[in-house]
Amino acid sequence: MSPSSETAHGQRLVIVESPAKAKTIKGYLGPGYIVEASVGHIRDLPSTAAEVPDKYTGEVRRLGVDVDHDFAPIYVVNADKKSQVSKLKSLLAESDELFLATDEDREGEAIAWHLQQVLKPKVPVHRMVFHEITKSAIQEAVANPRELNQRLVDAQETRRILDRLYGFEVSPVLWKKVMPKLSAGRVQSVATRLVVERERERMAFRTASYWDLVGTFGTGRTPADAANPETFGARLSAVDGKRIASGRDFGPDGQLKAGSANTLHLDEQAARALAAALEQTAFGVRSVESKPYRRSPYAPFRTTTLQQEASRKLGFGAKRTMQVAQKLYENGFITYMRTDSTTLSDTAIAAARAQVTQLYGADYLPDAPRTYASKVKNAQEAHEAVRPSGDRFRTPAETGLSGDDFRLYELIWMRTVASQMKDAVGQSVTVKVGGRAADGRDAEFSASGKIITFHGFLKAYVEGADDPNAELDDRERRLPQVAEGDPLAAERLTPEGHATKPPARYTEASLVKELEDREIGRPSTYASIIDTIIGRRYVFKKGTALVPSFLSFAVVNLLEKHFGRLVDYDFTAKMEDDLDRIAAGEAQSVPWLKRFYFGEGEGHATGGAAEAGNGDGDHLGGLKELVTDLGAIDAREISSFKVSDDITLRVGRYGPYVERASAVEGEPGQRADIPDDLPPDELTVQLAEELLAKPSGDFELGRDPVTGNLLVAKDGRYGPYVTEILPEGTPKTGKNAVKPRTASLLKTMSLDTVTLEDALKLLSLPRVVGVDPEGVEITAQNGRYGPYLKRGSDSRSLTSEEQMFTVTLEEALAIYAQPKQRGRAAAAPPLKELGTDPVSERPVVVKDGRFGPYVTDGETNATLRKDDDVETITPERGYELLAEKRARGPVKKAAKKAPAKKATAKKTATKTAATKTAAKKTATAKTAAKKTTTAKTATAKKTAAKKTAAGKTATTDEG
Repeated sequence: MSPSSETAHGQRLVIVESPAKAKTIKGYLGPGYIVEASVGHIRDLPSTAAEVPDKYTGEVRRLGVDVDHDFAPIYVVNADKKSQVSKLKSLLAESDELFLATDEDREGEAIAWHLQQVLKPKVPVHRMVFHEITKSAIQEAVANPRELNQRLVDAQETRRILDRLYGFEVSPVLWKKVMPKLSAGRVQSVATRLVVERERERMAFRTASYWDLVGTFGTGRTPADAANPETFGARLSAVDGKRIASGRDFGPDGQLKAGSANTLHLDEQAARALAAALEQTAFGVRSVESKPYRRSPYAPFRTTTLQQEASRKLGFGAKRTMQVAQKLYENGFITYMRTDSTTLSDTAIAAARAQVTQLYGADYLPDAPRTYASKVKNAQEAHEAVRPSGDRFRTPAETGLSGDDFRLYELIWMRTVASQMKDAVGQSVTVKVGGRAADGRDAEFSASGKIITFHGFLKAYVEGADDPNAELDDRERRLPQVAEGDPLAAERLTPEGHATKPPARYTEASLVKELEDREIGRPSTYASIIDTIIGRRYVFKKGTALVPSFLSFAVVNLLEKHFGRLVDYDFTAKMEDDLDRIAAGEAQSVPWLKRFYFGEGEGHATGGAAEAGNGDGDHLGGLKELVTDLGAIDAREISSFKVSDDITLRVGRYGPYVERASAVEGEPGQRADIPDDLPPDELTVQLAEELLAKPSGDFELGRDPVTGNLLVAKDGRYGPYVTEILPEGTPKTGKNAVKPRTASLLKTMSLDTVTLEDALKLLSLPRVVGVDPEGVEITAQNGRYGPYLKRGSDSRSLTSEEQMFTVTLEEALAIYAQPKQRGRAAAAPPLKELGTDPVSERPVVVKDGRFGPYVTDGETNATLRKDDDVETITPERGYELLAEKRARGPVKKAAKKAPAKKATAKKTATKTAATKTAAKKTATAKTAAKKTTTAKTATAKKTAAKKTAAGKTATTDEG
C-alpha cells in the first residue's frame, strides 16, 4: 500500500524527534499524513525538587526515584515541552492512526514509549523504524511497522535511573568536600580519571637521553632514478652484537628496563667516538630480506571511528562531528549516525561496488563483496554502519553540500567506497649494512623500505593517525636494488641525540578510542561525555590535547579514595555488560538496582559496601551506604598535593593556589594563585617558588587623610586592586553593614609601584565632574570596557584612563554635544593572523573586541574561550571556534507578539472608515500572525536542532 494514497485509514499522525527530520520525512509521505516533531524528550526525571508533584516527599522528592518501591521513577513533562505536548494531543485527536517514528536505538525507543504514555492514544499505534531517511526507506517503514520493544525501553530506563542515583548521590559529596556546583557521573567521572591518570604519568615521567648514528650509504652506481636511488639512509642497530638502545628500551623512570643486558646505551661521547672510528670503514650489504606487503581496507565507520577520523582529518571535536552528522542524517544524506555496527546492507554493498567500478575501474573491485565483523561487544548488528544513504551513493559533488557538511559527507563516502575495494599490495624490504671500525668493533646499520605495487583501496582512502609522526599506510620508502655482499661507501655518518617523551595527553579522538577499548559506557554517548567534562572545568583544551585542571585532581582524588569502586574501569565495564544483559532479557532491572543501591541481598541489606567502595568484593555493593558516612573524608587532605617539602598545592573554593607554611606556628603562610590554564605537569618546584616570590600579600600604602583608614594594595584572582581596612567592630553583615571601598589598578599601574596618592585617586572614583544645564550630574568612572562619562543613562567613552581625573565640565559637555558614535570609529589592527579558513577560504585573524579577543574570517566571529590565549592559539583552534559558531547558527531574536485587537471600534467612526480600519487591522493581524508563526518556527527549529543534537545524550550521564 502506497503511503501517499488517501485511504480509508483517514489521517495518520507521524511523530519524530526534530523539526528538520519531520520536514524531510513529510516530503516522502502524501497528504494523508501529518508529520510533527516532539522536539526531543517530552518527559524525564525532574531536574529539581520543585518539579516533583506535591504528593511526593523526602528522598523521593530529592531523587525523583522511589527507591523503596522498586525504584519507580517519577516522570514529569518538561516545562518547555508542555505546549508541544498540547499540540501533539490536538493533532492526535484528529487522527485515525499514530506512527511513532523516533530513532531505532534505545534512546529513540524510550522517547516513543514516553510519547505513548503521555498522549494516551485511543487509535492504533505503530512503531515505525528506519536507519536512513530516503523515500524508499520511509515508505517501507510505514508499510512494515512493528510493536514497541519493551525490553529496550526497560534497559534505557534502568540506565536513566542508575545515572540519576549516581549523580544525585555522589555529586553532593563533591559539593561538601571540594567545591559547590560540581557533578559526578557514571561515565564522566571515569573519563575524567583517565585524563588525570595520564597527567600523573607525565608528572612522574623522567626523561632519558640516548644517541645513535645515521649513515648515508652510496652504491656507486649511476645513473640513479626514483625507482632505484643511488644512496639510502640507514640507522645504527647493533655494535658487537648488542642492540642499540632506543626509546622503547627506557621506562618512565628514565632508566633502562629490566632484561636489557644485551642492549647498548650510547651517550653523546660514545656515539661521536664510534662515528670517528668508522670514518675509514669499508661497508657492505650483509643481508636483504624481502616480504610481501598487503593491507586490507578499513571497515566502514561506526560512531566512534567516525569521531576519531573527523578529529584527525578535519580537526572536528566529537560534539561538532555529531552535530554535523545529525544534520546530514536528518536531511537524508547518510544513515543513522549513532551505531556500533560496521555492517553494510546488500543494497549498500551493491551501491559501493558500483561506484568502485565507475570511478576506479574493474581492476579495483574484489571478486566477492567484503563483510566486516564488529569489534564492539554487544554491537547491535541490526543497525548499519554510517554510510551514504540510498541505493545509489551520491558523490560529494552531486550533493550540493558545502562547508562542514560537505567535508564530513566526503569522509563518510570515501571510507564506505574504499571498504569494498581490493587490498593494497607490494613488497617490504629490510637491508642490513655492516662494517668493522678502526678500534675493532663491529657495527651494523639497518634500513627498511616499502614499495606499493598496487594501491587498491588506498587510491580512495587513507586512515589518519593520532601520532603526528606516524607513517601513513600509503607512504612508500624506496631502497636501491642491492644484493648480499655488495660494497657500500659511507658518504656521511651523523651522531644523533634523542630524548624519551612522556606519554601524550589524550585528544578527543584518542579518549574516545580508550573508552571504547575499555568498554566503558556506550559509544553514542562519548561526544556528550567529553563536552560535559570540558564544560564542568574538569578538563580544558590546549590545542587538541585534553588537559586536566587541578580541580579534577581533587575530584578524582576523593572518588578514588572513598568511592574507588565507582571510578574503577573494570567495574564500569561490568555495569555496561549487566545493562546489556537487561536489554537482552537475561537479567531483571529491579533486583540489579537493589544490589547497586542497597548492597548485597534483598531490600535494605548492607554489609560489604565499604569494602566494595574501594574496589573489593562484588562489583555491585551499596551506593547508599557509601554516601551516608562522610566523616572519614578530610576535605583539606583531598584537595592538597605536595609540590616540595615545604610547598603544597591546594584546590580552594575559588581556585588552585600554592602555599608555603609559616615558620611561626599560628601565623598565616605564604600563598600565590595559580593560573587557571596552567597544565599540572608544568607546576614545578621552580615555578611554585617564582609564584610565591611575586608580590601577593597586603602592601600597606598609608592612611586615608580623611577617614584615617589604612589603605592596602592586593593581588586578587581578577587582578591587582586597592582597598581600605575598616576599623575593628565595623558591622560586616545586616542592614547596617559597611563595605570597604575597592578599586582595580589602572593598566598603567602595578603592585610594585602603586602609591598612596594613586590609591586615593582610584578610590575617589566615580568622580563628579559637574552638573549639566538641565541639572543632571555627570560623573567619570572606570568600567569593564574602560573609562567613560555617565549622565543619567547616557554613557560616553573617554580616550584615556587619566581623563577620569582631569576631564572638566566644559570638556564633558563638549563630548556630549557630539553625536553618539555607534560602533567603532576605526578598526583596530588584528592581534594575530592565523591563516586561511578551510571552510570559508577567507583569512582568519584574532581581534580585540568589546567582550575580549575573538577570531573572525570577516563573516563569522567567535569569542576566544577562557582556556584560549592570543599568544598561543593555533590556526586549527581558530578554525574550530569558527566552525562551532557556524554550527550554532545566528542568534535569532525572539518574535514579538502581534498587538491585540481593540475590543470595539470607536462609535464615531464612519462606516467606510470602520471598514477600511477593519481591513487594515485584518491585514496587519495576518501579517503579524504570519511573522510570528515564521519566527516561532525558526526559533523552534533552532531549539530543536540544538536539543536534538545534544539533548538525546544529555540524559545518559547525570550532571
